[in-house]
Amino acid sequence: MFRFYNLFLFFFVIAQAGPGTLPLKAQKKYIFTQPKMGSPFRIIIYGRDSAAIAQVADNAFKQVDTLNLLFSDYINNSELSRLSAGSGTGQYVPVSAPMLDILRRSLQASRLSGGSFDITVGPVVKRWRKARKDQVFPDRAAIKAALRSTGYRYIHLDTARSAVWLEKKGMQLDLGGIGKGYAAQAALDYIRKAGYPAAMTDAGGDMALGDAPGGDKGWLIAINMPEQRDALLPKMLQLHNCAVATSGDVYQYLTYKGKRYSHIIDPRTGMGVTFQRNVTVIAPEGATADWLAKAGSILPLRKAFRLVNRIPGAEMLVTELRKGKLFQKSSAGFYKN
Repeated sequence: MFRFYNLFLFFFVIAQAGPGTLPLKAQKKYIFTQPKMGSPFRIIIYGRDSAAIAQVADNAFKQVDTLNLLFSDYINNSELSRLSAGSGTGQYVPVSAPMLDILRRSLQASRLSGGSFDITVGPVVKRWRKARKDQVFPDRAAIKAALRSTGYRYIHLDTARSAVWLEKKGMQLDLGGIGKGYAAQAALDYIRKAGYPAAMTDAGGDMALGDAPGGDKGWLIAINMPEQRDALLPKMLQLHNCAVATSGDVYQYLTYKGKRYSHIIDPRTGMGVTFQRNVTVIAPEGATADWLAKAGSILPLRKAFRLVNRIPGAEMLVTELRKGKLFQKSSAGFYKN
């Protein structure tokens, strides 16, 4: 959903200890891309030692692979799939620390958003995936039946024992609205701890940004127009030490009786959203930016902005096509970052 441009400014910083704090002229840009989590995953690191930077990038990609093996609902033996398969047994199941963390964050997101973000929507999402693949509108009775196996209130966490109980039988968790942002942030955190603060990670449009190259204003980010693959909004963002994510349906949707149904599913109704809206969120870290963008794609605008105003450090831009005309609305600080 984003196009990325590097902002290169002549700004000099006195070198401090650590390989990532060399003056801008002494640093080079290194770009690494691998397919991860169903889309290209890109890492950019500024530094001088190419061999050391390549090793750090490789280790960051391995961290993403580890998280994918935990979080993916496409992998039958992933931790998430095994957890879903044990739903309705009446027992708490031990889970890994990353799984407990992302479930805790997801439940907090569900409560804050009034259920417009809900990772238990998996049974409904799978029906819509098949519908888009077959280009056949899903059976409404089947959607209604799938909704009976959803509900974030039926996820129970025991943080002391690092265990989870999925109360309803047939529950299927889907971390697609938070997992990429979480992984992008985890990769960036690893890179920064390795001594390279001027870095960014891009998980198919969910970005985590470190220090700007040279410590100046920021990485330059351009945002797509609604429903457009190549057309960009004229105003760009300069961001650093935060995360940014965009949600929209330019790539995944189903058209039925002249109406376009997005891959973004409203967990409360089981239906794909039908308005042509892009939502871009800036937040302190990747998981928050990711889920806020999804919730903002579902909620009425007033509620969406009310939600983002409750999250410290978060800002949002909504762009819509209304009868062929571009409508934009942003929170007060969106273009001030």
